[in-house]
Amino acid sequence: MYIKTGSPLQGKEKEKLQLFLASCHLDLDPALDFTVLVMQEDEIIATGSLCGDTIRCVAVHPSHQGEDLAAKVITALVQRAAEKGISHLMLYTKPHNGLLFSPLGFHPVIRTGDCLLMENRRDGLKKYLSSLQMPEHLPAPVGCIVMHANPFTRGHRHLIETAARDCGALHVFVLSEDRGLFTAKERLQMVTDGCKDLQNVYIHPTGPYMISSATFPTYFIKDKQRTEDIHCQMDVQLFGEKIAPALSVTRRYVGTEPNCPVTRQYNDTLRRLLPACGIELIEIERVQAQGDVISASRVRRLIQEEKWAELPDLLPEATLRLINAIKGELTCRIPSECRKT
Repeated sequence: MYIKTGSPLQGKEKEKLQLFLASCHLDLDPALDFTVLVMQEDEIIATGSLCGDTIRCVAVHPSHQGEDLAAKVITALVQRAAEKGISHLMLYTKPHNGLLFSPLGFHPVIRTGDCLLMENRRDGLKKYLSSLQMPEHLPAPVGCIVMHANPFTRGHRHLIETAARDCGALHVFVLSEDRGLFTAKERLQMVTDGCKDLQNVYIHPTGPYMISSATFPTYFIKDKQRTEDIHCQMDVQLFGEKIAPALSVTRRYVGTEPNCPVTRQYNDTLRRLLPACGIELIEIERVQAQGDVISASRVRRLIQEEKWAELPDLLPEATLRLINAIKGELTCRIPSECRKT
């Protein structure tokens, strides 16, 4: 028995991993950064992988369960993450697998009927919430917005400004994923700088506790048609049961969604589930410019086409300043097939 690793696996080893995971009723996650394989002769008997700060695709062959192979895999993954400077790890899995991972140092964050989210820090969510910078007593009502802001547009600013007028205090969470044209740090800076004049608005990074549908892991979900619903259910349950009560949030604000069916479905799920948590969903009409609704995807398309002169109508000054400062770097981030020719 020996251990092999890949960063990530390629070729025949990747194909062999895919077949092994299929035999364990799991899919191969396409976004894996690093994989551990426990081998017996030339056969995989256990595996696990990293994708950023999440552990994914952990599986042990049925004939080798009870041999502490999962512990070997998790130990190797934790060590690799530490080498990359990552100490806080998250894990999404089937609900019944909590018994497997609890002895390995993982603690439940939220459990739904389809998914269990765990982390390797005891009371990690509680500590995260207590670390948020804000006054001790916020005037009611307290509202909340969660946004990607990739990038932060005049539409986002309108949503925040409108909600802030409606609330005593407003929490704005910016997704901490480093996915998309702009980094998490850049997006948080845009929103922070773009809302400095709004005295009752508090800007926070989401950390690992809110995840977009684009990065929600699906390798353990059998019915792929339910993926969006499963993600929405987990996200809403975590927000409604854990995050909102800690912050006294009673209102959640979203923009109307005329174009994206995924976002529209997510808003519908919020509308259906949040009232049971004592939270009202309020939709705010999207603003328009140049004859169409302002959207981050529209801005990204203009950047890809290098139509810089059209951006001021769509973006606050804070976003324009950042884009001008990194314009050359942005061009390099655009996939070659999407660049202007």
